[in-house]
Amino acid sequence: MQATPLPPGAGQPDAPPHALTLHIDGMSCASCVARVEQALAAVAGVGRSSVNLAAETARVESAAPLDFTLLEQAVRQAGYRLHKREVALDIGGMTCASCAGRVDKALRKVPGVADVSINLANDSARVTLAAGVDIDALIAAVAGAGYQAARREDAAAPDGTVKPLGAARAGWPVLLAAALSLPLMAPMLAAPLFGAHAGMALAPPPWLQWALATPVQFWLGARFYRAGWFALRAGAGNMDLLVALGTSAAYALSVYQLLAGAPGHHLYFEASAVVVTLVLLGKWLEARAKGQTAAAIGALRALRPAVARVRRGDADIELPLGQVRVGDLVAIRPGERVAVDGVVVEGDGEVDEALITGESLPVVKHAGDRVTGGAINGNGALLVRTTAVGADTALARIIGLVDAAQAAKAPLQRLVDRVSAVFVPVVLALAALTVLGWWLAGASFEHAVINGVAVLVIACPCALGLATPAAIMVGTGVAARHGILIKDAEALEVAHGVRTVVFDKTGTLTSGRPALAAFEPFGIAPEQLLRLAAAMQRGSEHSLARAVLEAAAGLPIASASAVTALPGRGLSALVEGLPLKLGNARLMRELGIDLAPLAARAAELERDGRTVSWLARGEGGQGVLLGLLAFSDEIKPGARAALERLRARGIRTVLLSGDNQGSVDAVARALGIAEAGAGLLPADKAAWIGRLRRAGERVAMVGDGINDAPALAAADVGIAMGGGTDVAMHAAGITLMRGDPALVADAIDMSRRTYNKIRQNLFWAFVYNLIGIPLAAFGWLNPMLAGAAMALSSVSVIGNALLLRRWKAGGDRAGEAGAKGGI
Repeated sequence: MQATPLPPGAGQPDAPPHALTLHIDGMSCASCVARVEQALAAVAGVGRSSVNLAAETARVESAAPLDFTLLEQAVRQAGYRLHKREVALDIGGMTCASCAGRVDKALRKVPGVADVSINLANDSARVTLAAGVDIDALIAAVAGAGYQAARREDAAAPDGTVKPLGAARAGWPVLLAAALSLPLMAPMLAAPLFGAHAGMALAPPPWLQWALATPVQFWLGARFYRAGWFALRAGAGNMDLLVALGTSAAYALSVYQLLAGAPGHHLYFEASAVVVTLVLLGKWLEARAKGQTAAAIGALRALRPAVARVRRGDADIELPLGQVRVGDLVAIRPGERVAVDGVVVEGDGEVDEALITGESLPVVKHAGDRVTGGAINGNGALLVRTTAVGADTALARIIGLVDAAQAAKAPLQRLVDRVSAVFVPVVLALAALTVLGWWLAGASFEHAVINGVAVLVIACPCALGLATPAAIMVGTGVAARHGILIKDAEALEVAHGVRTVVFDKTGTLTSGRPALAAFEPFGIAPEQLLRLAAAMQRGSEHSLARAVLEAAAGLPIASASAVTALPGRGLSALVEGLPLKLGNARLMRELGIDLAPLAARAAELERDGRTVSWLARGEGGQGVLLGLLAFSDEIKPGARAALERLRARGIRTVLLSGDNQGSVDAVARALGIAEAGAGLLPADKAAWIGRLRRAGERVAMVGDGINDAPALAAADVGIAMGGGTDVAMHAAGITLMRGDPALVADAIDMSRRTYNKIRQNLFWAFVYNLIGIPLAAFGWLNPMLAGAAMALSSVSVIGNALLLRRWKAGGDRAGEAGAKGGI
């Protein structure tokens, strides 16, 4: 959906100059077409709209570019959805928060762009846009703003790292600038040691000073002029403009004095050259530090093998990974990385899945077990049937989650964006006032100019722009190495303030692998009870279903038909012509089933912490009880210690479950949880979360199943346990890649530490400018010291963020073991 000029047609001199193509989901008939056309035509500025049902597209024509948000809102109100996608771009040439703001503004002007997130820390942009938008339009928009752009895949090197765009990150310009500037600095360095006369003796002749400073100013410092010119042309300012104006003023003043030949005047070539050198040094150090902040995502990308050994007949042939298809058999030799996601069909071996779980201990794999691409095969040869390739693999999804989190803009960053938008114009005004004030106060013109130069040089918004994204990049990368995937920056920022954590029971605090502990028939044989229950559960992946099928192994099991899930209650099916219902007591009460014959036994089992399911025949009001099945589910090792860690941090814990009251109470007692809710439907859990939030609590929900998705979405922060459903992971802001409750405390701890780093970085970035600018304006800071301080500010912000890499999960031996198992 790119804004393209309409070709002029005969008899159409006033044809609209803009046409947008939208991809629309959900249309099914001519009536849908009419509704969408009518909705789009009602949007202000739309001249004509036409919808193609077969292609599921809509073409909108207008005299001026249209706001995509208005089009999306109109389609949504009509009952349909615009299909969108995300594109990652690598941006070259950004140097400060003002640059990031201009790139953001340029991308948002492209028709069809819904949202933009710029990350100064890794020089990237993440753009949400309509499916039909041409990526070249985004690249052209960035180029028009004075920067370079390339799709992330196009900028990626074969090893998975990202090639820098724009200015080279090599160190030779810094070394050359330093070599040319050193003779200019010799008098200043020698004077404190050997006296002023010795310093003057070392001063190069004036024309040699000019010869040394000129290549530094206009060749090695050309990047500042280019970027500053693009900013000026766009009607904005950035750090490069400040540096270019400041050093040019010092250089021009020195040239004027050189040509005038006035004796006794000090030349300021060393100020311009040394400032350029120091800023180049700062940018080089900053680029190196940025590379370290992106190390986690680069390590993840490097885990993807380039080729796979695919079995064709009796031979194994190597194919590029992109040519492997779902269903292919892939041979994995000992010591190799698993190339694809799949299921083992032949062989046994130990597989190191630390990249997924953060757990260093290898996992034994047999036929029928799943393996994940990027894991390391141990001592056995495996033959794997491919189940996912490309973007559908677990590793690709992990990379996508980490990449999206690092590119996302945290709420705190919006304050920085607003400050940066006015920062450069304010600094230019302050520099002008500094020159004017000193001159009116009786100082020489050159002295006034030098103080103005110092103001321009020290007032760099780089540190402000890097403060938040640098901490987020390091925090999310470290968390990923410990098996904690943070979907977006907002989840990372919000989680630090969590005061209540709500847990699901089954699969979250318990193993989620229940066993059939007891079964009680009523009016039928025990074998018949198991056969009917197993028939209803055949083909189900539910943990209780697996327990029933394991218990019924060896029995003749009939096929079930009309199997229907009843969310939060159970299921119904036809088995051997009998209408059956299998579920909890709530379902039985809804159907009017009399549970009295087995009520005492059920109560006894529930007091022992068993989960009870009931089997009945017939429909509501006419049903007959057939028996009950009781399941045991062990509490996860370390669950109690994990919850005690949370409570030690002042965090309240709550247990919510769809299970019976007895089982929930037994688990709550064992884990020391004072507040628990039982027999809850998915909507009930979400409502409970809502009540906690309305009471002023900041709530995290931890769950693993489809039934937990509404509660995960309703919480301030949703935390999905690894091994759970994709629906739960999509609804959650944080995913724990192994089902260890201890990772909940680790995730909150990492959020708190990252948030503290963001606050520290922003505090020092603001304080640096609040202190530095007045010092420069009052003449207490010369341009060279200002340049050094400016470079130091950006490097110190990134260095402070990099301290997060020392974090250890749990702070104990288990946490250290998990750390060793990371990427």
